[in-house]
Amino acid sequence: MSLPPLVEPAAELTVDEVRRYSRHLIIPDVGMDGQKRLKNAKVLAVGAGGLGSPALMYLAAAGVGTLGIVEFDEVDESNLQRQIIHSQADIGRPKAESARDTIQGINPYVQVNLHQERLDSSNVMEIFSQYDLIVDGTDNFATRYLVNDACVLLNKPYVWGSIYRFDGQASVFWSEHGPCYRCLYPEPPPPGMVPSCAEGGVLGVLCASIGSIQTNEAIKLLAGIGEPLVGRLMIYDALEMNYRQVKVRKDPECAVCGKNPTVTELIDYEAFCGVVSEEAQEAAMGSTITPAQLKEMIDAGDDIDIIDVREPNEYEIVSIPGARLIPKNEFLMGNALGDLSQDKKIVLHCKTGVRSAEVLAVLKSAGFSDAVHVGGGVIGWVNTVEPHKPVY
Repeated sequence: MSLPPLVEPAAELTVDEVRRYSRHLIIPDVGMDGQKRLKNAKVLAVGAGGLGSPALMYLAAAGVGTLGIVEFDEVDESNLQRQIIHSQADIGRPKAESARDTIQGINPYVQVNLHQERLDSSNVMEIFSQYDLIVDGTDNFATRYLVNDACVLLNKPYVWGSIYRFDGQASVFWSEHGPCYRCLYPEPPPPGMVPSCAEGGVLGVLCASIGSIQTNEAIKLLAGIGEPLVGRLMIYDALEMNYRQVKVRKDPECAVCGKNPTVTELIDYEAFCGVVSEEAQEAAMGSTITPAQLKEMIDAGDDIDIIDVREPNEYEIVSIPGARLIPKNEFLMGNALGDLSQDKKIVLHCKTGVRSAEVLAVLKSAGFSDAVHVGGGVIGWVNTVEPHKPVY
């Protein structure tokens, strides 16, 4: 389904811009008119991480006149394996500022607007209203639903991408012309069922594959060329080097873009997505210890069973002394309960405390009433007890 151009063309291109974009100008489908539309376009990238990095760099190189960046995080060394907009010298700097400097080095004709704040229901409408199109590079469900609902309410198209390990997905959601994100995923998955990239990892170059597809779709929408991925989900398997497409139809019963929407204003998306389940929150109340308290228990020689519920690859990177590995899924499947001692106090931990809280709920329901988990997980342990160890 071809769509009309999203923006009007700018008045002119300068001589320097003509030289810079000459390879675009000689493409009949783009030409002078298409390049002027890119110059006049305003695109917002939500996140300057794995997907935001290639998307922002190629949007800048393509000549999109105004780029906005919503990003509140700082550059960490673990980002550099895939977030190519940042460099070693940027470690510790705000990601938004690092991204801006790289963009200006690529194309000084691009105006860069920074929104150095966490995107939420209080600011999303005001920020999004300043742009023609949204490129979503986030990696959590709460923000995805927030972006979707704001775009539907503002009638903005947004280009979505998702990555995990060797798999990527991309689509264009625009409720005026096709389905929205909720049509594809009406409800978020149960808390803890879908690991994040921080938990499961991601092949660095996969970010470039999906991020460049997002940029390609954005350019097509802005210039009004080609067949955008509206109503189609593109699925990429990097290991098999296989692309396939799935049709996505608009859901007439969709809660936000259907005939009788029940979501007519922004909601509490953290609560909607249940970052931590109610069962886990209840289990953790009164049964959460700090890394320092765990260190005291170890030093005192307490009879405890420290269980790491992360994955084997995470355990190989860094572990708490004396901890044994039993991945979370083994508890969810019920396979690990028989390996637990009834005579020792069980102390669970994961990377940050989310997964261990979910396992704690399983143990509490199985009768291990005195089990506890470590708030902050192995990251908290490294930061407070063994700062010489690596983090990831």
